[in-house]
Formats: sequence, structure tokens, C-alpha cells
Amino acid sequence: MENEMDPLESAIGERVRLLRTARNQTLDDLASASGVSRAMISRIERGEASPTAQLLSRLCAALDLTLSAFFAFSQEDGDPLSRREKQTVWRDPETGYQRRAISAPNTVSRVEVIEVEFPVGARMAYPPETAKAGMTQHVWLFSGELRMTIKDVVYDLRPGDCLYMSITEGHIFENPGSEPAHYAVVLDRGRT
Repeated sequence: MENEMDPLESAIGERVRLLRTARNQTLDDLASASGVSRAMISRIERGEASPTAQLLSRLCAALDLTLSAFFAFSQEDGDPLSRREKQTVWRDPETGYQRRAISAPNTVSRVEVIEVEFPVGARMAYPPETAKAGMTQHVWLFSGELRMTIKDVVYDLRPGDCLYMSITEGHIFENPGSEPAHYAVVLDRGRT
């Protein structure tokens, strides 16, 4: 989606370019690994396009990163305190999904905490990601409604419910309710 770039969007483009070149990948290499077109990656890197959450997830999988690791722009070793005013907040330009990285970035912890506001009627589908084998997550709903589909099983979450799942399985987030869904994702990056 095209729009006027804010500093975070420009930083996302620069981050994709730096991660790609650090791995000695060409635009064609990353396009092939992610399934995202070379032209779109180039536009993202130049700050001319905002990636959607699904597109960014595919790029992160190809770069062998979680979204949280992607948004950890600071290269400093981990300050254990993550102040709310310094936490990275990103909004998907397509669905309005808003993601806040709660955990302190660049720590040795294998657990990451993400706070999400998911708009009414929003839907996001993630394909199976075998590159993330061993990664799991808990989805803990605070308010609203959330429908999760994992493989062919549908789970309707109500406030207070928590769903555990492997991140390597294809899954779908949907908000069938009448108010935004507010939830946390507690991501375990696994033992590797």
C-alpha cells in the first residue's frame, strides 16, 4: 500500500535492505525465498511502499527472523527495562492491526511479548513456516472476540482465554466481534 512514509516506515525499508545485504542476498534471492516480488521488495527498501503484516511476515521468515527481532532496531545489548514510550508500535496499512513490542529488545531471553489491537472484521492468514520449527506462542485475549483457525480446527476465544500453538502451523486470526480485540502474544523462539 502506498502512503506518505513516516520515520518507522522508512526504518522498516532500511532494516530490510541491511538484513538482506548482511546475508549477501540479492533482491532476487530474497524474492525467491519469500515469495514477495522483487519490485515490491525494492519499493519497500526505498521507502516507497508500506508492507502489510502478511508480507512483512514472509520477508521475516525468509530472513530467518521473528517480527519482534525485525523490529528490534537498536543494536545495543539488552537493557532489561522496556519503557512503554520507547516500545516500537507498528500498524498494518491493510488491516489496521496494531502491534506493540512489549519485551525489551536484544536480550538473551527466548521469550517475546507482543500487545495487539485487532480491528473489527480484520482477518490475517499466515502460511505454515517450517523455517520457524520449534517456535510456539500463547495468544491471550484481554477483550473483544478472536477466532483462531489452526489447520482445520477453529477456536473462538473470549476475554481471559489463552490459546497455545506452534507457529510453524498455518493459522488465521479473525475478529468476528463488534469491538476491537485486544490480546497479547507470548512467543517462545525455541531452544535453538
